[in-house]
Amino acid sequence: MINRAIIIVLDSFGIGAAPDADEYGDVGSNTLEGIYNNSNLNIPNMKKLGLYNIQGVKIKEKEENPNGIFGKAAEKTKGKNSPVGHWEIAGFIKDLPFKTYYDGFPKELLDEISEKAEIAGFICNKKGSGTDFLRQYGEESIKSKKPIIYTSADSVLQIAAHEEIMPVEELYKLCKIARDIIDEKGYDIGTVIARPFIGTQNDNFIRTYNRKDFEAEDFGKTMLDVFQENNKKVLAIGKIQDLFSGRGINRALHTNGNTDGIEKTIYEIKNSNEDLIFVNLVDFDMLYGHRNNIEGYARALEEFDNKLPQIMKALRENDILIITADHGNDPSTPSTDHDREYVPILIYGKTLKRNVDLGIRETFADISATILDLFNMRKLEGTSFKNDIM
Repeated sequence: MINRAIIIVLDSFGIGAAPDADEYGDVGSNTLEGIYNNSNLNIPNMKKLGLYNIQGVKIKEKEENPNGIFGKAAEKTKGKNSPVGHWEIAGFIKDLPFKTYYDGFPKELLDEISEKAEIAGFICNKKGSGTDFLRQYGEESIKSKKPIIYTSADSVLQIAAHEEIMPVEELYKLCKIARDIIDEKGYDIGTVIARPFIGTQNDNFIRTYNRKDFEAEDFGKTMLDVFQENNKKVLAIGKIQDLFSGRGINRALHTNGNTDGIEKTIYEIKNSNEDLIFVNLVDFDMLYGHRNNIEGYARALEEFDNKLPQIMKALRENDILIITADHGNDPSTPSTDHDREYVPILIYGKTLKRNVDLGIRETFADISATILDLFNMRKLEGTSFKNDIM
C-alpha cells in the first residue's frame, strides 16, 4: 500500500532523442550522454537505481542488480517546454501546440501591453538566448528604462528588467497584464516569464531567482485536481505552483535554486503531511542547459546524486519516490533551446520491487496514471504500471 508520492523533476534531464525529434530539429540530442561523454560525470546513486540500465542508454556502466525501478517515457504533447511536460506528467496531454513567434511579437500586442502598463515600450523583441540579450541590451534597458522582451524556441514571452529600475513586483504586474491581454486577444502563447536581473554592465548582468512564470490557464484536468477532489493534499516545491497556476495545490514553497530545493525537499519528506510532494529543480535547465554549460550541468547532477541517499532514507515505509524530467536540453549541442527527448523514470520505495525494467512508455502520463491507481483514484491519460512495481 502506498500512502504518499514524491515526484522530483530534474528540469531538462533528457536521455535521448524522441522518435519525433526530427520534427523539432533535435535529431541526435541526448542530454545525459552529451554530459557523460564530455565530463567526468559520477552519479553512483542514480546508477544504482538503474539509470544506465534504461533501454537505449549507450553508457557501458550498467548496474548488475539495480535497487530501483527504471524506464523512459516519450512525450505525446506537441511541445518541449516545462508547462506541457509537467502537465503531461500530471495526466493532461495537450493536443494542439501553442503558437511560437520566431520573428518577434506583433507591434499591436506590445503597444497594448505598454499602454495598459503605462511604460515607454520594450527593446529587443527577438528570438534567442536571454543571457545573450542581457549582454546586448542590459545597459540600454537601464538607461531607457524599457524592459527587454524576447522569445525562444518555445511558446514563451519573456520580459527582463533590472530590479533597481523596475522592482520585482512591478515586473510581475507587467507580466500579468501581458498574460491577460494574450488570453483575451487569442495570441495563444504558452508562458509569460518575468526575468529580473541585477548587475551594472553588460558582462556581469545576472538573472535572479525572482523569476516567475505566468502560464496559460486553459489546460485540462490533472492529477492535482483529482487529489483535491478526493480530499488529498498537494505540496508544490520550486516552480510547480507557477506551472499549474496554483490549481490543485494546497501549499507551495519557492526555492532559490537546486541546493535550496533539495534541502527543502528532504525536510518536507521528513515532516510534511501532504499526500503528494511535487518538486521541480530548475538549475539544470536555467543555469546549465540553456547556457551550454556541460561542467555546470554535470556538477549539478552530482550534487543531486550526493543528496539522493538522504532523500531515500527520509522516505516513510509506504512512500513512492519518482525521479523524472520534463524535456531535454543537451548542453553539448550548439542549440541553447529545449530538446525533444525521452525522459527517465527512476522509482524507489521501501515496499516496492527492485530491478524492474518498465521499458519505453508512450507518454509521461503513465506516471500520474500509476500514482492515481496506487491511491485508488480515477485515472486520466496514460497507462498504469502499478502491477509491475508492487
